[in-house]
Amino acid sequence: MRKFYAALLLLVSPLLSIAQCSMCKAVAESADGGGFGAGLNYGILYLMIFPYLIIGGIAYRLYRAKKAN
Repeated sequence: MRKFYAALLLLVSPLLSIAQCSMCKAVAESADGGGFGAGLNYGILYLMIFPYLIIGGIAYRLYRAKKAN
């Protein structure tokens, strides 16, 4: 059960974080009244999720293959 919660935490943590450096955030918020900065954050988080899903899928398949033996 601990492994499940650890995996869930790893999958949810990108959604909870703000994925910009301070310089990028300052420039993005100063342009267009700050709305662009929020969109940039969500775009970064969206692109960050897919590598985690791919690696998680590979790890799950390896786990199932090892457990089957």
